[in-house]
Amino acid sequence: QLVESGGGLVQPGGSLRLSCAASGRTFSNYAVGWFRQAPGKEREFVAAINWSAITYYADSVKGRFAISRDNAKNTVYLQINSLKPEDTAVYYCATNYNTLVFRAPNDYRYWGQGTQVTVSA
Repeated sequence: QLVESGGGLVQPGGSLRLSCAASGRTFSNYAVGWFRQAPGKEREFVAAINWSAITYYADSVKGRFAISRDNAKNTVYLQINSLKPEDTAVYYCATNYNTLVFRAPNDYRYWGQGTQVTVSA
């Protein structure tokens, strides 16, 4: 089971750190992805991290978002900075419990319930 947390209401230019914790199964050796879905839009890739902490980002978030992992805590983080209103969405983490990194949501089998991020003045 994956559980996201850390979302909230933040002003433009602000920051948040989202967490994705795995319970019942370790994912320290596996790839994990972050996605987001805004109202009326399709779920889109944001970032991913592989088992050796190599990171991947969507062009729209490069330089503002940072994905990392703490294997001791069985948790993957998404640091989101310089937030813009267009970053407003529900943010999800996902994994297949394997080492492959994908950018397409349909390629992931296991998902968390999501955490809402709202950027507004």
